[in-house]
Amino acid sequence: MIVSTAGHIDHGKTTLVKALTGVDTDRLPEEKVRGISIDIGFAYLAAPNGQVMGFVDVPGHERFIHNMLAGMAGIDFALLVVAADDGVMPQTREHLNILGLFDVPAGIVVITKSDRVSPERVLQVRREIEVLLPGTSLAGAPIMAVSALSGFGIPELQAALAEAAAQSSMPHCEGRNLRFVIDRSFSSRGSGTVVTGTVLGGEVAAGDRLYVSPQGLPVRVRGLHKRGLPAEHAAAGERCAINVVGADPSQASRGMWLVAPNAHAPTQRLDALVRMLPGGKRALKHWDQVHFHIGTADVLARLVMTGQVIEPGQSGIVQLALDRPVAAVLGDKFVIRDTSAKQTLGGGSVIDPFAQHPRGQIQERLARLQALQEPGANKAWLRLLDQSTGGVSVQAFRRTFNLTPEVMRGVIQSSQAALPGGDQASAFSAANYQALETKLLTTVRAFHDHSPHAVGMDTDRLIRATFPKLARRVGMSVLRAVAGAGGLQVNGSLVSQPGYVPAPHPGDGKLWQQLAPLYAQWGLQVPLVREVAARSGIQEAQLREFLRHRAQSGEMVRIAPDRFLERDGLAQLAQAVVHLSQEHDHAEFTIAQYRDYAGIGRNLAIDVMEYFDQLGLTQRAGDARVIRCRDDQIAAKLCESASLRRKALYSTNIPRLE
Repeated sequence: MIVSTAGHIDHGKTTLVKALTGVDTDRLPEEKVRGISIDIGFAYLAAPNGQVMGFVDVPGHERFIHNMLAGMAGIDFALLVVAADDGVMPQTREHLNILGLFDVPAGIVVITKSDRVSPERVLQVRREIEVLLPGTSLAGAPIMAVSALSGFGIPELQAALAEAAAQSSMPHCEGRNLRFVIDRSFSSRGSGTVVTGTVLGGEVAAGDRLYVSPQGLPVRVRGLHKRGLPAEHAAAGERCAINVVGADPSQASRGMWLVAPNAHAPTQRLDALVRMLPGGKRALKHWDQVHFHIGTADVLARLVMTGQVIEPGQSGIVQLALDRPVAAVLGDKFVIRDTSAKQTLGGGSVIDPFAQHPRGQIQERLARLQALQEPGANKAWLRLLDQSTGGVSVQAFRRTFNLTPEVMRGVIQSSQAALPGGDQASAFSAANYQALETKLLTTVRAFHDHSPHAVGMDTDRLIRATFPKLARRVGMSVLRAVAGAGGLQVNGSLVSQPGYVPAPHPGDGKLWQQLAPLYAQWGLQVPLVREVAARSGIQEAQLREFLRHRAQSGEMVRIAPDRFLERDGLAQLAQAVVHLSQEHDHAEFTIAQYRDYAGIGRNLAIDVMEYFDQLGLTQRAGDARVIRCRDDQIAAKLCESASLRRKALYSTNIPRLE
């Protein structure tokens, strides 16, 4: 259990921690000189049952609220300290409000310095506290009077803390990636960089390879200490010190995190639920600038709000555009303060750490945020799949909930989601994916009905017409999946129904009668399409459409964007590759050697070899080629496979000749 102090300056928080633990948490020389806490300090207390409590002692001065906030990450229990002589003071109220904003679930209010005042004064302060607590996170908390100097009430307070620790439970860490928030870093002689902080998720052990986030600096864990003693590992809910290799103290300091590689996902825009403290002087409105405190970081942020304002005492959804990246996941608590850093305005919790700018999609955004607030990742995933016709990003969801890849795979399998682009892309519910597939097939069928002479529909045009609201990469993943399953046929940039043969244009027969003698004359030395048009007198656009039809029907093969060969000619060129390779004892051969052996021009040789590379007949080795298939019947296989080449580029199983 991690316990934090809270309360006004000079109310005896540090003295109380020393009385409880025997540790003076004021470590800075300036703190010793001035007699006040400036930064957070740390101590430990072992309960009679062996359970260890970690203490975070925070400064009470209003100028050091930012340091106090840096100590709030991962707090399980609070000691709200009120001095008997002063009673409730401004920072008593502010610290109490901050405990509520961080959802600290339990605590004890401690009246210190009770030996300096009369019993009547202690009773009066108790009544002030009883009036203060209702409606706060410490409503109903026990109130105990102590004297840290005389020891009065300290054993009873220790017993109450031990009982609270026995009833507390460690946070769930199974299936979560490590997230360790850094609150202090220093260099230790003989060890190097040491960082201290709290494990908020997952586990860490010596030898682990981690990232400093949001910077993205890779480090290795050399060793760990808990309570000043070497340890094998630390888990969520524990404080520890980690000796890291790969970063100096300035590169792994307060405001940063140590995270598992799978959890490194910096963000500068997030959606959150914000609750304004009552009694504030003004409302939050669009583009207000605030100090955003999350983990141990203090970042300036702008509020992106869609027309609404949030009055003091009210709650609402806002988007925060940060001036620099942070590491955040769903559920992370934060506090916002005004630009002068003098007033705590409110706080809340992160809902979507990877938010997109609203850009008018208010209803879709609200539906997504409501889904993310479902209890548990599985329910949120199912709801998102159901309502997101454009798919759900698998990696963004996993990082939002800080799930390990193994757990994420289980979530996907249990939902029977469709993954047309693999688990690095977007997932769809079975119904939504079926709707996308049906729409895609319908669009292609309608295109054939409207343009029966066309070889196929242009890919970009098809994606725009079918999925106008989807990102192109998502639409392409669906197209690839449908084509890979045989639902569509893809040839280059054109998409058609499987086996579709375009209706011949009137006059196609006459065109071939005009071209056939020329192709017979050229043999293997087939020129580029524009040269064919020039020599035949046929308009280039008309010629291209005609050649595409013949390629679709299998009579010709398009080996390059501007070159078509008859299938028999392509088979001869493939046989030349086999024979040349045999003459070279299957060693490498160059373009020039192939050009001379086949008796063709250099440019045609380059086009042919690049085509054979893509088909799998040859493989490039520097400036040379090696054959990948040595079958004597290579020509027959090549002719059989050539029509599959373009489709193969859209399939997960690329046909090979081996």
